[in-house]
Amino acid sequence: MPKVTLFNQAGSQVGEIELADAVFGIEPNEFVLADAVIAQQASRRAGTHAVKNRSAVRGGGRKPWKQKGTGRARQGSIRSPQWVGGGVVFGPTPRSYSYKLPKKVRRLAIKSALSSKVQNEEILVLDSLAFDVPKTKEMIQVLGNLKVDNKVLIVTGEYNDAVALSARNIPGVKFVPANGINVLDVLHHDKLLITQDAVAKVEEVLA
Repeated sequence: MPKVTLFNQAGSQVGEIELADAVFGIEPNEFVLADAVIAQQASRRAGTHAVKNRSAVRGGGRKPWKQKGTGRARQGSIRSPQWVGGGVVFGPTPRSYSYKLPKKVRRLAIKSALSSKVQNEEILVLDSLAFDVPKTKEMIQVLGNLKVDNKVLIVTGEYNDAVALSARNIPGVKFVPANGINVLDVLHHDKLLITQDAVAKVEEVLA
């Protein structure tokens, strides 16, 4: 089992914690990680792109000239695609880009992401993280105590309103509860700051 140092909010070492091999100690699967990131990014696409086809463009109800005898090419509507102001052929329509990966693949992806953080020594485990009232200054102080000065993902066991509000205005810092942890956030941030109860909760679900 991989062992990591356990810190408190003051940045002091208060012990060690063993992490489950099945969650934090596997060999990261890069192919599965790539699939999970692409799937998650695809699900975030709005898919609201749209154009008007010839039936949606205003006007063009009357045949512009008679079929024969004018010497011009036959036309049925001034809103046909070849006309200026006409409809668009084969243009984009609103659609959903989201798709789901198999459950086992999703679980392997998040375990691979967490294991990569342990292998690269980019994980910090806190005994607890709590504030009496939301204070951005206090969150900055905690990050300073832990010598974290880059992008960091903060994970606690349960949603904590004071922690969430304290972290949301700090550039490069994101907060999620344990049940909201995902591959894209873990890989996007340079450091993973996770509380001891969040570790237990993640291991309970994924082990």
